[in-house]
Parts: sequence; structure tokens; C-alpha cells
Amino acid sequence: MKRFPFSTQWIRNYTSKAKRSVLLQDIDSLSTHEFPIKSRNRLRTYVWGLSRTGALGVNTSVKQSEDYYRHVVHHPTRLQFGENTDVLDIAAGYGFSAFAVRRTDGETLFGTGMNTDGQLGLQQRPSGSTWDIVIYPTPINLPRKEGETPDDLEIKSMSAGRAHLVVVAKNGAVFTLGNNSYGQCARRIVEDEAYKSSGIINRIDKLAGDDDVVESVECGQDHTLFLMRSGNVYSCGWGADGQTGLDNFDNTSEPQQVEGDIKGEKIVKVSSRADCVLAVNAAGEVFGWGNSEYGQLSESEDAPTQISVPRHLKITKGLGKIIDVAAGGSVCMALNDEGDVFTWGYGILGFGPNVEQSSQPRHIPPPLFGRTDFHMDSKVVSICSGVFHMGAVNSEGDLFMWGKNRFGCLGLGHKKDQYFPFKTAVNAKIKKVACGVDHCLALCKPFM
Repeated sequence: MKRFPFSTQWIRNYTSKAKRSVLLQDIDSLSTHEFPIKSRNRLRTYVWGLSRTGALGVNTSVKQSEDYYRHVVHHPTRLQFGENTDVLDIAAGYGFSAFAVRRTDGETLFGTGMNTDGQLGLQQRPSGSTWDIVIYPTPINLPRKEGETPDDLEIKSMSAGRAHLVVVAKNGAVFTLGNNSYGQCARRIVEDEAYKSSGIINRIDKLAGDDDVVESVECGQDHTLFLMRSGNVYSCGWGADGQTGLDNFDNTSEPQQVEGDIKGEKIVKVSSRADCVLAVNAAGEVFGWGNSEYGQLSESEDAPTQISVPRHLKITKGLGKIIDVAAGGSVCMALNDEGDVFTWGYGILGFGPNVEQSSQPRHIPPPLFGRTDFHMDSKVVSICSGVFHMGAVNSEGDLFMWGKNRFGCLGLGHKKDQYFPFKTAVNAKIKKVACGVDHCLALCKPFM
């Protein structure tokens, strides 16, 4: 197979006319997947949306223009950091991003973007002051105990909220960073704490009993949900809309077990990007709590708009066995084991510009996700959500997005809102998508 370690632009600029013609013809004859990459086993990272905050990790200068729209990446773009580093996982917060990595130097976590609340740890200038914005992925040094190795602190789950980041290490340790005004970092609230300059990284070695460990974490806007190996859920943080699920509307810095209708259930997934929460158990049943202002968790018009105790959502009965859920700001999504996607709530639901609110789950036609007469086996395998936009990945590794196109966060090449699922041009197979408020990240497997 032919290899070309140089770009077409280099060929045009630095070769003779005769040689240029031959090389360009040879390159054009190759299909895209035949171009050399550094490692065929390494996952690629693509980014798009607002880059002015540094969340995309593509900036080259700290000097930023006042014109936000000059700092928008409208198409999915390969992140150079991901070409040189083995990225294992991604998380997108409100204007910042985090990357779980495996490196020979032992670093396991990197971050880029806004650091106004220390959500990326203590990032200091040479002068000793701290950076408000980190423009390129930079190491976040997790505190190690004596005898711990980089393998012990390899990250198995992480999530980012509005201004806080939570990661779970392979050995079960939990690390929380950033704003803790409501206890979302699972530590004591300190009045008028200077988060940026302190750079506190809180470590939690045990969240529950000795026989249970944290398997994954989900950060809402200002609250945190911990999913345990047992299937239990613990939460802390802002609870004014019931999003902590603790049978009250108070804030708490002490992670407590969430009960209600999920008590005794084996929960396998929780989702929350703002203040509404969805959870699904091993049997494929859906539960919800938190903000239901737009009826996304209600079964009647006179139902409360804030639900502080998890309830089994009867509106999802008849949808089949649910295997994935996603909760945005006011829109909810569910995916069943047949690959069918359902949306409800208020916003751009995926049915065109005339449908804005539905208190009942509605089925998005499968052809909108690539199922045709020529691809009858194609089906959606995972779903995701930002605050105002949504996405779905099919079995072919294609990503479809719709919703509010805030700063080009849909990656469709324009600024217009998208009212039904539309395929995003990513030249790789999507493995995971992380949605921030105005940017997205994708972890992808190269075409072989």
C-alpha cells in the first residue's frame, strides 16, 4: 500500500509541476481510509463548536477576538492532541473539556478550556498567577497515595457539569474539581471560597460500604450522581428542583443514597445535563426525577413541576426494553433494544419545526438514522444530549444530530437550528460523543 507522509498542500508548494501531477494523481486514487495514521489501534478525537473558550483545544494564541463567530469550528475537526496521545475517554462541560489518557509519563487526565473555578485544577502561569482559560489540553495532576501507580489511577469514568469535573479511577477513587457552591464536589461548602486560586482536588476513597464501589459518574448542571456497582445511586449538590432525588429540595455536600422508586433496583445508567434526571434499570424500565417544568416527567397536567423523589415513568411503558436514556435541559430521550429512538418534553424534538412540545414519548422514524432498504440492519446503538441539542449513533458508527445549533455545536457546517436528525460528517466510526453547552467532542475508531 502506498504511504504519503506529506499533505497535498506541501506537494503543491514544494514539488515540480511534473512530480506534483504524479503525486496528486496517486493520492486521489487512494480511498480516505488508506491514508497513513500514527496508530491504527488508537482512537481519534474530533471536536467542533465554540472554540473561543479553549474547550476544543485547538487554539494557538491566548489573544481572543471579540467576535465570537470567528471562533467557531462548524465541522468536526481532528484534535492534534489525540494524534499524539492515547485518549481513552472524553467529557464536555460548560466551556471546558477533559480527556482521560494513557501515556508513558504516567499522566492520566488532561483538560482544556475555561478554568475560572478551578475545574481543570491549578493551572499556573510562569509568573505564578492562574490561567482563566487553558487553550490546549494540559495535565491535571491527581493526588496519589504512596505506592499508587499510574495504572491505579487510570480513569474508568468521568463527567463535567457547569463548572465542576468528577472522575472515577480504576481503583475506585473519586476525584472532584471545581465549583462547590452547592456541595456538588462532595465536600464541605466554604463561604466565598476562591476556587481558581486554590485548585483543590478532593479525593474520596469510599463513598458507600466496603462491598460497593463507584462504577460511573454523571454531572448535571450543579449536582453530581454516582452510580455504584450494586446498582444504587448516590447524589450531592444543588437540589432546588429535586434533581438530587433525596426527598427534599435542599443542597447537600454529603453524597446520599437516592431511593424512591429506584430503591432495590439495579440501575445501569443515569443521565442529566441540566436539572432533570433519567435512569434506566437492568430490566429496561425508566425512572425520572428533578425539573419537570415542561411535563417531561409528568403523567397529568396537574402534576408537580419539581419531583424530588425518583418515580417510575409510566409514560415509557410500551416502548420496549430501554437500553439507553439521555436527559437534556427540557427534552428527554430513550432508546430501546430494537434501535428505536423516542423523544418528549419541550424543544426541538426531531420531528420538524412544527413539533415543540409533547408529554408523551414519540418515535423518530428509523430512516432518519440511516435505516434504508439497502441498510435494513442499521439501527441506533447509543444516544446523547447536551442542554439544547441531541445526538444518536447508529451501528455503522455514524452520528446524527439535531436541536439548537448554538455556536455550531451540531457540526453540520452552518449556524441554523436542525429540526430533525441529520448526519454529521465525521470521517471515522463514532464510539462516544460528549456534549457540552456549546461544543461537542467525539471519540472515534479510524476506518481500517
